[in-house]
Parts: sequence; structure tokens; C-alpha cells
Amino acid sequence: MNILLWILTFVLIVVSLFLIFVVLMQKAKSDGGMGAAMGGGMAEATFGADTTNVLSKATINASILFFILAFALYLGRIYQQKHAVAADALPTIAAPAAAAPAAPATPAPATPKAP
Repeated sequence: MNILLWILTFVLIVVSLFLIFVVLMQKAKSDGGMGAAMGGGMAEATFGADTTNVLSKATINASILFFILAFALYLGRIYQQKHAVAADALPTIAAPAAAAPAAPATPAPATPKAP
């Protein structure tokens, strides 16, 4: 389970970086800002007239994947925390208590010693 959570964490980081770059590549409505500096013109040359549609769909899909991965990691960490075994604690073994020897009900009469 731990390995799966690490893989999902890595994929979440990659999706996060992709989402950042896709958002930065989009043109602003005023045709300025970070979109032009980070490759807005290159994206338009690559995707043609549908640049806005392609980048919008990529943003939507990446954000959906981001939230699904984040929620899956959240549930995975909760599951891991509830089912964790304490590595430092010693195991407790339930053993039945040993029965104490029964005391005699009546004291035995003392026998006198011969002189």
C-alpha cells in the first residue's frame, strides 16, 4: 500500500507541474501577461486556430485528474493510518493467569515429637 501511495504522489506532482504550465501557456484576455512570455505564441503556432479550445480542455482534464489523485491520496493515507502497526511497541500476548495452589481448608493437627 505504501508503494502505491508513493507512486500516486509522484503522479500528482507531475500532473501539478503540467497544470501549471498549461495555465501559464494560455493567453490572457488582454493579450499580455505570462501567457505571451511563457510560450503563448508557440502554442498558437502548434495548435493553430483551436489553441484556446485545446488548452482549455487540457486544463479541465488536468484539474479533474489533480482532484481525483488528491482525494485518492487522502483516502489512502487515512486507510494507512487506521491500519498501521506500531513498529516500536512490543506485542501484547494474552496468557491465562496461572491458578494459585489452593490452601488447605482446615489446618492439619500438629504431631508431638517423641523425646
